[in-house]
Amino acid sequence: METSNGVTLDFATIPGESIVMQHYAFLISDEEFDAAFGRIREQGVTYYADPHLKQPGEINHHHGGRGLYFMDPAGHGMEIITRPYGNEE
Repeated sequence: METSNGVTLDFATIPGESIVMQHYAFLISDEEFDAAFGRIREQGVTYYADPHLKQPGEINHHHGGRGLYFMDPAGHGMEIITRPYGNEE
């Protein structure tokens, strides 16, 4: 998969439990967030406002933007945000 800025994400299937869970955060525009959030809801993916998965079905508004967390099929933590960490505007 290639992102709009040319970064690629490569996926591999391996046997067993040898890959440790990782966290991936993606800074995206408000329009991209709306589209991604729509797909997440349409597909019935459980999403959370927090990285500890304690606020299901909610998004956050940290740093003056919007964000959410969800797990990918391999158990990795995915995050989409519309403002960089520490941006208080």
